[in-house]
Amino acid sequence: HINTIFAKLLRIPTTPMTRYFKKYSLHYRSLLAMGVPIMVGQLGVILTGFVDNIMVGHHTTAELSAAFFVNNIFMLPLMFATGFAMGITPLIGEQTGRNELPQAGQIFRYGLFANGILAASLILIMGTLYFFLDRMGLPQELLPLMRPYYLLHLIGLVPVLLFNAFKQFADGTTDTLTPMFILLSSNLLNIIGNTVLIYGYAGFPEWGLFGAGVSTLTARIFTIVAGLCIFMYRKRYRRFKSGFFRLPSNRKLYRPILTMGIPVALQLGMETGSFSLSVIFIGWIGSTALAAHQAAVTFSTIGFLLYSGIGAAVTILISNARGSNRDHEIRPIATAGIHIVLGLILVVTGIMFFARQHIGYIFTDSPDVAMLVSAIVIPMIVYQLGDGLQITLAGALRGLGVVKPMVWIAFISYFIVSLPASYCFAFLCR
Repeated sequence: HINTIFAKLLRIPTTPMTRYFKKYSLHYRSLLAMGVPIMVGQLGVILTGFVDNIMVGHHTTAELSAAFFVNNIFMLPLMFATGFAMGITPLIGEQTGRNELPQAGQIFRYGLFANGILAASLILIMGTLYFFLDRMGLPQELLPLMRPYYLLHLIGLVPVLLFNAFKQFADGTTDTLTPMFILLSSNLLNIIGNTVLIYGYAGFPEWGLFGAGVSTLTARIFTIVAGLCIFMYRKRYRRFKSGFFRLPSNRKLYRPILTMGIPVALQLGMETGSFSLSVIFIGWIGSTALAAHQAAVTFSTIGFLLYSGIGAAVTILISNARGSNRDHEIRPIATAGIHIVLGLILVVTGIMFFARQHIGYIFTDSPDVAMLVSAIVIPMIVYQLGDGLQITLAGALRGLGVVKPMVWIAFISYFIVSLPASYCFAFLCR
């Protein structure tokens, strides 16, 4: 009788709202099972960025400003490359949904080659930009700190892009746990490297910002080595590996990889580009503004990566459903993804609002920087709703193979609206 009473007390009453959400319960579980490992891995990357900035910021404020500028300049090619690799995920997802695993391995082979070619191209472009750092109107005292840190990031493009290909391949096969563990392990390695190389502990030299760069490069090399070793020797990937090595050459596979990858790369590249190019405007204001913007943007990236985890899960599940002819599940998967992201938005904006006065002090001891951070966080709270929804819906379209419309939407939003507005609000409205 007591059990019956408790069962009645804990039973959720049946209402139209509960019935509405109950029909999506299976999709909630699938999306969270797929998306949480992606989010954890991405949050691990952000945690490493937090640790980097905290350690560098407490070493010197000038190094924090230099790190911020270089990290944001490289954010554009890194996000472009991430978007390009994300084009592999729906292709792999469809093949996995059809149980054509050797063919999925063959797509991974060409995806790996394509990302290697992209890495060489980006190194050429960013290497050319290196020679123009002194012409960007930046504080001259930051240039000696920026240059070696910049070169380390330049070298790191190769392992980052190759690991991107492996990660998107693994995600497309629904194995999101393996990339998560690799990323978390690399983050731990990076934190250990930062500890000894920035401050000179355990007999190592005190390299400051340069030490942070060396540690990051080492961690990035670890990711691709670990990923390829797992692909070669783990039993789960045996059938994929047979297609990777044994299926004959088919250069026509480059076409779907480029058709899917380039529009996604342009979309993410333009979004990131508006942030990265606005950093040049901030550099004209001064070092304090650069440091404040670095702290605020780094903190707000938590929300972006949480939404991206669910958006990636939406892409994977929709592409799998499409490949196995379960088209009736596509709309419910997308709707369930929107519900989860709306809940995440409430959590993220609440944390930002109540922590806004303290965020700056996480990265630096400067009260001027902390005051600017608390002001910058308010507009960041406002755009969380639009950011989360567009990431989820773009993920759904990507799962359907529809990627071109988002390119034009991104171009208008970030280049026609965002950049002119940044310049206007920063300089003309003062």
